[in-house]
Amino acid sequence: MQRLNFPTYSFKYQHNANGTYIFDVIRKDYFLLTAEEWVRQHVIHYLIREKNYSTSLIAVEKQLNINQLKRRFDIVVFNKEMQAEILIECKAPEVKISQKTFDQANQYNWLLKAPYLFLTNGLKHYICQINFKDGNFEFLKELPSNKKE
Repeated sequence: MQRLNFPTYSFKYQHNANGTYIFDVIRKDYFLLTAEEWVRQHVIHYLIREKNYSTSLIAVEKQLNINQLKRRFDIVVFNKEMQAEILIECKAPEVKISQKTFDQANQYNWLLKAPYLFLTNGLKHYICQINFKDGNFEFLKELPSNKKE
């Protein structure tokens, strides 16, 4: 798989006739190693190891119902009150992060109301802090770390 713009992590793999599978520490199962799953797994390990988020506060590929349509977000990090804190949209490295990607994340966030959006294709990262009260946003250089008590 392609080298991504994340630290290097060790992953567990399984191989069978259908392909290579990578272990997801959140979903506690192996998933087909696609380019998008490669990015998703790097983001998960980044959140846990670099940003100190607990695995118990991370949800992966859960369903949302938006305007009677079923959608799936990639990753959401919750705070201790179980309110969405960071909505993360992962794309394969060959997929450009475009206005369509931002629109997709905003559509999901209309329901979740996470104050941070993190969009990545593993090579380029876009981090936004959203001010719902004022209706604006600001691009950040780095994703916030989990605050230690």
